[in-house]
Amino acid sequence: MSDLVRIGSRASKLAKTQVTEWLTPLAAQFPSVRFKREIILEGGDQDRVTPTLAEVAKTAGGSAFSTNQEEALVTGRVDVIVHSLKDLPTTVTEGTVLLTTPGPREDVRDVLCGATLGGLPQGARVGTGAPRRVAQLLALRPDLNVVPIRGNVPGRLARTTKGSLDAVVLAAAGLNRLGLMPEVHQVLDPLVFPPSPGQGALGIQVRMDSPAARLLKGTGDAQVDACVRAERALLAELHGGCSVPVGAWARVESDGLLRLSAAVTSLDGRAQVTGTGSGPMDDPEKLGACVAGDLLAQGAAGILAAVRRP
Repeated sequence: MSDLVRIGSRASKLAKTQVTEWLTPLAAQFPSVRFKREIILEGGDQDRVTPTLAEVAKTAGGSAFSTNQEEALVTGRVDVIVHSLKDLPTTVTEGTVLLTTPGPREDVRDVLCGATLGGLPQGARVGTGAPRRVAQLLALRPDLNVVPIRGNVPGRLARTTKGSLDAVVLAAAGLNRLGLMPEVHQVLDPLVFPPSPGQGALGIQVRMDSPAARLLKGTGDAQVDACVRAERALLAELHGGCSVPVGAWARVESDGLLRLSAAVTSLDGRAQVTGTGSGPMDDPEKLGACVAGDLLAQGAAGILAAVRRP
């Protein structure tokens, strides 16, 4: 094994913080290995034009936040990519593999900053760039004026303090990692407002059978890995990506069973189907497929087809 492992990530402060989070225990575990960081710009980082809601709904999966990093991995520029797992498509690039998901997983929940959901006035302007969050907000508060926004976490938060928005929806995980949880006005119940599959977890991607893959093979957390595999299996079964309004939350219960709750919501919030199931932790993909089947039986395919329609 080479004594150098090159780690790629996006350029944001959050992405750099995630690398540090993953790397700190590894540096102690492998003291003879030198870990070098590489910054890789993605299309989603470079395009700062705020899209319309319709354009947000048609954004192609997680590719805007992973394509260039995966190319750098495949071509050998880097040995490891540290992703926000929710941004990574369920079909991983050929020749690469995801390692066992590291733990502990950050808070999976979404949060509201600027106001509480019940405290927002009629017609309040709430910012989010995610179709899932748009749909779930409107399912709870159809009167809201949801404004598509993008950019880094501090920039989105600033929209509330500058008065252009009444509130924004963000992931608790990013705020925790950046030390910004004091900005939160309400933590949203994941059973009512289920998060993106993989939210709060890191995705560690390597080239298959590479020296880095062999070095890091024994790292990761089996329980966290089972949870995110169930969520991603459900998303894959629904042929979804981060551009469709699918929420999923898996957790290991006190009896050792894996429990998965999920929802598919129309972009206008008027239609929603939900499902929940349990299964053994050693077969998370079966659980994900089972809950996805329940959602499809309730009409999820029609909801998703309307979202994807040109």
